[in-house]
Amino acid sequence: MAYYLINGFWWLFSLLPLRLLYVLSDCVYYLLYYCIRYRRKVVRKNLVNSFPGKSEKEIIRIEKGFYAWFCDYVVETIKVRDFSEEDIKKRMTFEGMEAVYEDMEKNGQTFCFLYLGHYRNWEWVTSMPLWMGDKMKCAQIYHALENEAFNKMFVNVRGRFGAESITMNETLRRIIQLKREGTKTIIGFIADQTPVWHSIHLWMDFLNQETPVFTGTERIANQVNACIYYLDMSRPRRGYYHGVFRRVVWDKESGKEFPITEAYMQLLEETIGRAPAYWLWSHNRWKRTRAVAEQMQAEQEKRKEERIKANQAKEKEQKG
Repeated sequence: MAYYLINGFWWLFSLLPLRLLYVLSDCVYYLLYYCIRYRRKVVRKNLVNSFPGKSEKEIIRIEKGFYAWFCDYVVETIKVRDFSEEDIKKRMTFEGMEAVYEDMEKNGQTFCFLYLGHYRNWEWVTSMPLWMGDKMKCAQIYHALENEAFNKMFVNVRGRFGAESITMNETLRRIIQLKREGTKTIIGFIADQTPVWHSIHLWMDFLNQETPVFTGTERIANQVNACIYYLDMSRPRRGYYHGVFRRVVWDKESGKEFPITEAYMQLLEETIGRAPAYWLWSHNRWKRTRAVAEQMQAEQEKRKEERIKANQAKEKEQKG
């Protein structure tokens, strides 16, 4: 029941002209920023720590820009439900796709792993199949939402133009299946959020802060010999986005455990630095610290040792 109600409201709002939705966005921005003050403390803390050299005036300007863009992102995501193929191709354009296909053909690769960030409108990137045509299958990895109704709607919207949505839990299984089928596939990975405690294997300096980073994309890429690209997003004007495919280059002789991941995060940092307002600053990105992670790891090791000793004592008792 909830699905049909929410889906109905989404559909009705999607019928409104985008210019009218932007008027709604401007109104919601005022309420969200000045009245509701949605996650203002988190956003301000993230910005201040990320840009220690900027003045308070500059921080507030970026902060307001973020909230204005975030409201635009919401109405743009609503509108994509009503977009025709012609509409979305006019508003979401790509550059450099040919190089990706040529790389894969030259190196005999089945996969291209495309790194993205929560930057600009990542939902519109799911229109990529309209540009790729029959050359490659397009897919994206996503984290299933707890609310089943919202999750179902987002999966449907993301698949409107032919892209496949793969849940994080099914990533490796589905990729192995595609490899067996020999299906050339480009898969989008948004890998800039906070990993769960047990998945933290890399800490690096990102936006002037010690940051835990997802490394799963690189691990899988090495297993299936994927070529690696990064989608550099820009917004020429309101309601229009442009994505440039940039090959991720890393030093294979560096001796680093996760050089691809580090190269991706550096590219994302450069993108954010050019226009900071368009990243998802409301996400509590730095809630996990190395000190706590090391403490948890030490406690885990201690419990492991205690279990081993308990098992050894039990075996000794049984033998005796």
